[in-house]
Amino acid sequence: GHNIGTRRVDFFVDDKIMVELKAVIALENVHLNQAINYLEAYKTKIGLLINFGASSLEYKRVHNNKLPD
Repeated sequence: GHNIGTRRVDFFVDDKIMVELKAVIALENVHLNQAINYLEAYKTKIGLLINFGASSLEYKRVHNNKLPD
């Protein structure tokens, strides 16, 4: 029952889709893992990982496979 850390997702769309924003040269597995961990922590099914730091916009759709359909 104790909180550990103070991480939180950037924002939600309609309380259904998690959106995590980045501004890095390239998305890496650590960014994808962070987005998946947020989905699991917030018990959310789908999310978007968006990177504005590359030469062109990068995005990935992420899924929480631990929740039933």
